[in-house]
Amino acid sequence: MAADGAAPRSQRAMRVFDCRHECAEVKEALVAASSPDLRHFLQAVSEVFSIPRNEAFVLTTTDRRIIDGDRFNELCDGNTLHVLRSVDQVLPVATQERIEYLPHYHTLVQSGMYEYYASEGQKSLPYAFAELIDNALSATARNAGTRTLRIRLLFDESQGKHAIVVTDNGHGMTSKQLNNWAVYRMSKFTRENSIFHSDHSGYVRPDPVPRSLNSDISYFGVGGKQAVFYIGQSVRIITKPIGSPDVHEFVMSKEDFERKERNKEEIYCGFIRNRKPGDGSHVTSEEERFLHSIIAEEEGQESFTVVVITGVQPEHITYLKQHFSLWTRELAHIYHYYVHGIHGNDMRSSKKNQSNIDIQITLVDKAPRPPRTVNLRDVDSDMQTLYINSSVASFEFKACAEGDAMVEGLVRYHPFLYDKETYPDDPYADPGPVQEEDDDDCILTASEGRAKRPLFECFWNGRLIPYTTVSEFDWCARPKKAGAVPLECYNRLSGVLFANDRFPITTNKLTFMDLELQLRNKETIFTRLLNGQEQRVKIHREFAAWLKECHECFDKQVKFIGFHGLTSRQDVSVKRLQSPWARYSAIQWDGKKYTSGQYVKSIKTQPVLFGTIDQFLLYGNHEGDVYATGGHVQITLQPKELYDEVRTIPITKIDRQAPTAVIKSHVEDELAKLPVELKVRWPEGNPWFNKDSKPAGTPLGPIQVEILNKKGESISRLPVGGNLSTRKFRIDLKVVLNSPKGDTQTNSHVGVHSSKWDYWFRAMENLNKIGKYTLHLQTILNESNCSSWAGRQLPSYTLNFSITEGDAENFLVRAVASPVQVGVPFSIPLELKDSFGHLSQPSPDLKPTLECSTLDVTYQGTAIEGTIFTIIGVQVKGELKSKVHTLNVVLPGLKQDTQSLPIAVIPGPPHSLLVLPEEDVVTVENRTASVFRVEVHDEARNTTTHSKLIVRCQLQDVPDFSVDAVDCSSTGFGQILGKPIKLKNVRTEQLITAKFDIPSHSAVPSVVRTLRVLPSKSVCRLEVYRSDCADEPPMILQDMERIDWTVGDVLGNLYYRLYDEGDRPIAVTPQLSQKIAVNWTTDMSSVGQGQLPPVNVTKLAQGEQFYQVVFKGNPGVETSFVIVPRPDEPDRLKLTLLETAVSLGESLSGKIYVELNDQYSNKAEGLGPDSVKDMSVSADGLDESSLVTEWLESKRCVSVSGVRFLSGPLGQRDVRITWNEFQEFARIRVTAGPPAKIVFEDCPEMPLQILNEENVDVRFFLQLCDEWGNPSPDPRVTVAANSLSACMKTKFSVVSQPFDLEAKAVFVLQQVVAPKGKYELAFTVSRRISALTVPITVLPNPGKPVELTVQYDTKAVFPAGGIFTVFVVTVLSEEGGAMRNINPAHMSMLLWKGDDKRPHPPAEASTLKCSKPTETEKEECFYFRDKVIPERVGKYTVQFLLQIHKTKGLASQQYVLDVVPNTPVKLVPDTPPNTPVVSNNDVLANRTLVKSLCLKIRDEYNNPTGEGCDGKVCVSVKSSSQHRQQDMPLFEGRDKTLIFPLKKGRALIENLALVENSPGLDGAEYILHFQPDVSGLVPFELPFRFYNDVENQKKMSTLTKKKDRLSQSIVIYRGWFETNQQLIVELKEQVKDAENKQKQVQFDLRKSGMDVTPLSTMAAIDAVVQQKSVEMERLRTQVRRTCTMTPYRNSPDVLGKIAHLALVEDDDAAKVISWHLLGDMDCVVTVTTAAARKIYDDTQGRQQVMPLETAFWKSSDKPLPHIRNGMNIFKPVGNPVFARDLLIFPQHAERCQIVFRNLLGDTILVDDLDSANLYRKGVVQNKIQCPTLLTRGGDRIRSNGKFGGLQNKAPPIEKLRGQVFGAPLPQQFHKTQADVALLQQYGLALKKSQEVQADYESHLQHMQSPEVGKKEDELREQEKELQDIENSLASTPVRPSPASSVKRVPPDEGEPSGHPAKRIRMKSRKLLD
Repeated sequence: MAADGAAPRSQRAMRVFDCRHECAEVKEALVAASSPDLRHFLQAVSEVFSIPRNEAFVLTTTDRRIIDGDRFNELCDGNTLHVLRSVDQVLPVATQERIEYLPHYHTLVQSGMYEYYASEGQKSLPYAFAELIDNALSATARNAGTRTLRIRLLFDESQGKHAIVVTDNGHGMTSKQLNNWAVYRMSKFTRENSIFHSDHSGYVRPDPVPRSLNSDISYFGVGGKQAVFYIGQSVRIITKPIGSPDVHEFVMSKEDFERKERNKEEIYCGFIRNRKPGDGSHVTSEEERFLHSIIAEEEGQESFTVVVITGVQPEHITYLKQHFSLWTRELAHIYHYYVHGIHGNDMRSSKKNQSNIDIQITLVDKAPRPPRTVNLRDVDSDMQTLYINSSVASFEFKACAEGDAMVEGLVRYHPFLYDKETYPDDPYADPGPVQEEDDDDCILTASEGRAKRPLFECFWNGRLIPYTTVSEFDWCARPKKAGAVPLECYNRLSGVLFANDRFPITTNKLTFMDLELQLRNKETIFTRLLNGQEQRVKIHREFAAWLKECHECFDKQVKFIGFHGLTSRQDVSVKRLQSPWARYSAIQWDGKKYTSGQYVKSIKTQPVLFGTIDQFLLYGNHEGDVYATGGHVQITLQPKELYDEVRTIPITKIDRQAPTAVIKSHVEDELAKLPVELKVRWPEGNPWFNKDSKPAGTPLGPIQVEILNKKGESISRLPVGGNLSTRKFRIDLKVVLNSPKGDTQTNSHVGVHSSKWDYWFRAMENLNKIGKYTLHLQTILNESNCSSWAGRQLPSYTLNFSITEGDAENFLVRAVASPVQVGVPFSIPLELKDSFGHLSQPSPDLKPTLECSTLDVTYQGTAIEGTIFTIIGVQVKGELKSKVHTLNVVLPGLKQDTQSLPIAVIPGPPHSLLVLPEEDVVTVENRTASVFRVEVHDEARNTTTHSKLIVRCQLQDVPDFSVDAVDCSSTGFGQILGKPIKLKNVRTEQLITAKFDIPSHSAVPSVVRTLRVLPSKSVCRLEVYRSDCADEPPMILQDMERIDWTVGDVLGNLYYRLYDEGDRPIAVTPQLSQKIAVNWTTDMSSVGQGQLPPVNVTKLAQGEQFYQVVFKGNPGVETSFVIVPRPDEPDRLKLTLLETAVSLGESLSGKIYVELNDQYSNKAEGLGPDSVKDMSVSADGLDESSLVTEWLESKRCVSVSGVRFLSGPLGQRDVRITWNEFQEFARIRVTAGPPAKIVFEDCPEMPLQILNEENVDVRFFLQLCDEWGNPSPDPRVTVAANSLSACMKTKFSVVSQPFDLEAKAVFVLQQVVAPKGKYELAFTVSRRISALTVPITVLPNPGKPVELTVQYDTKAVFPAGGIFTVFVVTVLSEEGGAMRNINPAHMSMLLWKGDDKRPHPPAEASTLKCSKPTETEKEECFYFRDKVIPERVGKYTVQFLLQIHKTKGLASQQYVLDVVPNTPVKLVPDTPPNTPVVSNNDVLANRTLVKSLCLKIRDEYNNPTGEGCDGKVCVSVKSSSQHRQQDMPLFEGRDKTLIFPLKKGRALIENLALVENSPGLDGAEYILHFQPDVSGLVPFELPFRFYNDVENQKKMSTLTKKKDRLSQSIVIYRGWFETNQQLIVELKEQVKDAENKQKQVQFDLRKSGMDVTPLSTMAAIDAVVQQKSVEMERLRTQVRRTCTMTPYRNSPDVLGKIAHLALVEDDDAAKVISWHLLGDMDCVVTVTTAAARKIYDDTQGRQQVMPLETAFWKSSDKPLPHIRNGMNIFKPVGNPVFARDLLIFPQHAERCQIVFRNLLGDTILVDDLDSANLYRKGVVQNKIQCPTLLTRGGDRIRSNGKFGGLQNKAPPIEKLRGQVFGAPLPQQFHKTQADVALLQQYGLALKKSQEVQADYESHLQHMQSPEVGKKEDELREQEKELQDIENSLASTPVRPSPASSVKRVPPDEGEPSGHPAKRIRMKSRKLLD
């Protein structure tokens, strides 16, 4: 049977091309192979292509394989075949072979590998090219000659689109191999290079070659595809295999893939074009015309492969152009050893390159830019070339791992040469900013070299794996302490590793997967290679010896001699480099010695320095003579008199070629150039002499100064070195004014030297202050402004002189009293000054002149007093047009003779009175005012003011008129006679006289005016009349006239008339009619002019009605009348009830009175004694037999009594009374009878289901009823609630209570505790009334945790100090499901040592908290990950605890874990042995090193861990110093090493002794080295002392034992002191933290408004907390609004009923929102649809449900409709707010917001209905949709604007029957709760502070006690004793033993030179773990 997806052999069909004929087209046909016989198929081919029988032909594959019988059977359906004349026939035209290249299954199997080892974010384009080069190298691996590889970057747009062409001369690919290349993930191990299985021999690994340069690097089948599609979007493969005349061409492109996907075609299929070489006829696109030249190159080539990439990414093109040298250098680095051979690019070698690989890269850009070409052989800046050419020696090695995995490696050494490291810089690293050389900041501490860069670069099969490096191996790692070579030598190493293909790499060839891990495996063997041969030696020893040799032979260093201690340097800017610095007196450098005091000269410094050496400085904590790579020298510059400076420069800056005599001669020449004096000249011949006096303003200078040295030469600079500009001289000129109050500097100039006039100072003309002066010239230095140098003052010059005042040239007007009055004299004082403002004596001949353009000015004379010149008797006159005037004062004869004086001039005293108008007779109307303007003038007719300036007006002919006056004191004018003139009976005009005067100024004459008064034209009388028709005379209503009128009738046709003071009628105008007002209406707009509105007579026939008409004028006029109402005709009956309630069966206690009323309820006449017989009474259930009807004469009415009801419902009953055609109803309330039973008024939904131990609020409303079921209130009846089952315990708000006034009782069930099941509750009554029972079902509580389940890997191993496996804890509820919404802080993991089961964890158990779950982990689980395993092995117990309440918790079961030892790391003894001391004699005990020593393998935490480790321990002796190996002591038997067995990780070393007469140096210290053969273990070393005599041995043994004992004691003492000191520091920090915490809580308490002053003790705090707690309980228990609906049982996916999800604080808002949502209040909200469906099914669809996952919700912060863009579009009223914003969510806030946004939407709450209507109007008028509006009054305006009616009016809150949102706790409760929390925090903080302070003081007192002082003395004594012992041990001379002295010394070994080793000795430091 055929395989799945393959056609059966009988159904095969081959695509055959007939290529026999030389024609432009070939025939193509699909020939079926129905028979497995080839002959039948050949016959079918002959028939299809009409081939004659006698014509010979061959049938081949596209690879030119002739089809025979066997190969025919291997053909598959769809294979392409050629019919040819011969096998080597040239194809006439190209043919197409259909192929499929579905990705290999490794795409899935190994897909994660690439993702895990992806690129590290670097620029990966060179590595994409490397994938193509890998393919080319593999293709050319079998080439005998040159292996040519060309990369051409064709970026010339004139030749077509951008392309990258990679060409090689390899073996090419057949069509099958080309098909394999297209298949993704088909590696070289799974490829079939032929369609015939008989031709496939499988992958053959190449033979091993040096450096693994086997070119076998085309590996995985992914790199080429990834590379081409990373670079571009299309690839064309053109290849010609060896031995084939055909060229195969295949194209893949992103565009083709997308097209096939759009057309629903097979994506991974295509065609291979088979054509002859040079045939480019298929290339027709202009964008690909560059292909013609590439195809033309095919002619004559035996085999080749061309990869053409087009659609190159633009960013790649930019990178390839701009960074051409960078990425080509990286390629040269990757293929360094392929290009240059196994020894690399050693440019110092004369040997030629032995590689036959030629890789050339060419970039062709558009003209006129020339092509850029680089051959990778010519690149000399790649990292490997730099490493090879800067190294001086190499250490080759080999590492063999598991199987045939092998690594060749070498380490190179880059020496230090005098003053620099030769380790090459990384050309790829950022060089940073270029800084100029700075001698002062140049500090050479420890040379960096390699620094932190990894040691080894890694190559795989000869090519670089760029992202993998290996830092180092154990045998070549930098040691912790300096040994035979300095530590910095390890920074001078570089290395390279060559791994074969047994080490896996990622598919992108960027990273090794586990190279370093395999090489660090203990099974990996490292051997050294010497001259190509493996050396079976200890590689770490060989490497150490090689490194030491490199250091001694190649490093060139400086020796520092004469150690003088340590110091610090403040001149170093980097703080960490300021100390320590070792001071030395001399150095030896390159064969020369430099000492302190020696003259030296610097080089490469600016300027060149000459001086003597002070000392040498070397950074580090050194002691004694050392070698170093560099240092610093301190130089005192010479001569000191000239420089006075110490400079520190690097040692490398010393000029080693400068003779001392030359340096000293230079110093002497410098001394002769010092300055000595200043020479002062006056170039303009105006010299100033000492103590001269000059007038103010006399110029000083110009001055010329010259500096002279001892030789009299003029100098301008201090010669301090080559840079003379830094020591130039300047002259500092200062002029100082000397005064008793202190000297003042007036002039300061600094003169700079000029070659023309030396130091020149211009004339100083600012000496104008009177006093004594000093001129001082001082020589200073340019850069520092110092006036001394090297302790000597530089030359100076001093001149003393005085300045006096000059002649008067100007004057100043002193202050003048302002303002000035017109005509009032005043004085002007003047001050005269010289040109500099100094006061001068005025001349008596001065005659001033006063000028003013706006006023006339005169004066009487002048006066002189001292320096003041005064003008007296000045007067001004004239019209004042402005307030300020300019007065010019002129003093002829002065240089500045005029000064302007602004003076403020005000009017003078009052002189006359002006009254306006000025006519003698003024006409005025009576009752109006006549206004006069009065003005008071001075003598110049200016309006003036004065105190008490009151102008009076008197009317002489009007005695009743009061005097009118106006105050002109502040203004000088005013209006008078502003009151109206009111004369009586003015029928004609009258004349009166008015007099105006000023009483306080009698000198001012008075003014008289005559007034003509006319009658007033205003309204003075009002008349009201009634006129029914125009023909009849009107009826005039006199004032206060009485009128009888029927109630409810209208008195109309009322009019009015107006008259003036002359009794003349006034026409009624609209203006006058508006002043008419009446008291019976405010609407006057409906009547015409002269008409009054009708009077509506009252509807009550009682009293009198007063009506008034008023004219609101000036004066006002009114008139009035009175209407007496009378009853109307009878209209209805009126019933009066004294009692309105009656119980069933009882008579109404009161009577019903019947009266006859009119339509307005006024009592009308009509009823009498005869009316009783015509009157009837009826009602439902009325007992008519008891009725009594009678007439009451006293009340003039009928009474009805004996009303009784025998049946019917409770409530209102209507009693109908009828008389004639009149009838009326009386409403009587019928109440219930006595109590008889209890019923539920309202109860929860049944069946009642309660969660066990869940806090609920289930309310039962009981009603006490009569026998008919009517509520029957009786406060004496009580009811109690209890359980009928002993298994169920209930908690009610009250157990027993009486019924209230409404016969109701409410019981609130708060909690039920019972197992799952059905129970009954009973409500019993105190009287003989049957009890009421309620069935109840108790359900498991999903919110009650009952169990903790723990999951973890039970097979996991727990190594000491490692990480625990992940513990997953799930909290199960009583319902059995996992609980959510549990605070992770309440879940803990307890861990303690031991495996005994305990009821409670021990107090010392460790508490661990859970971790945050990741995105893929379950939210309902708690994860404990990354928890550290204890460091000690043994059994441990783990238990998990959930804290439910403060005193209640839920614990899991206890799990016992076995902590096992960790990885073995060391071999150590059980107890540290003492230091052995042995002697070289014949007594065995004296030669015994170890009597018995048990060594065990332990992990890093000192746990025994060698249970399964067996092997051997090799014991040897090594030197602790640089002693010769020939002097090493030998064990008994003269063995250098001894072997002891290691069993189960334990080795027993017994009777280890030295041989008699063992070699060794007397007094030397050696080390016993215990080396186990277990890989990775740190050996144990035991130092011992060796002596030649017994006495010395005994002595030193005693000292050594004492030393060990003292060392242990000192360690204990120091540990104790350090622990206590650390405890003091920690306690001090705790005290500080506690005080800060206390202060912070104090601040919070004050911020909360509490006084913390009395809260100084815990008792005071507890008292306040108790008080606050009582207040909280009161607030919590006070009555507030609650929702009485039965809550739905809670579960993780059920939030509850809508009524219980929110709280509302305001009662009105709660009522209206609850009513608005009344239909949704009992809806249950669930999280999931599944939970909602379950509730729906359980309640048979009766319960409303709302799943959140189907609720649409869009987060929106949309403002209220009246707000747009943050601004109000209109001013709202009624405080609008979104209704949803008033809801408070106690829990599930986010989910509740979704619920109520869906229910309420944008519903808005407003204060009242009017505000709501106004708000809606404003919103709608702005073209905005208005949502539903609710009001706090209970009204609703729907979104369509409709309001009103019962459906839009909320009922009272009592009518909602508990379906209302509850009220939250008051804000005061939350504030009090916060205060209590703060007080509790403060109490804890205060207690903590007191405790910590007490501990700190106690511990501090203990540390100062005599006992501790005694311990300190003991420690000092022991330290001193230990130091003495160490000195004694160190002073023991080291002498060779007799055994070693008889040995012959080899001729090549001499005595020690006595020179110290070339290493830096660092001060020993204690290393802390």
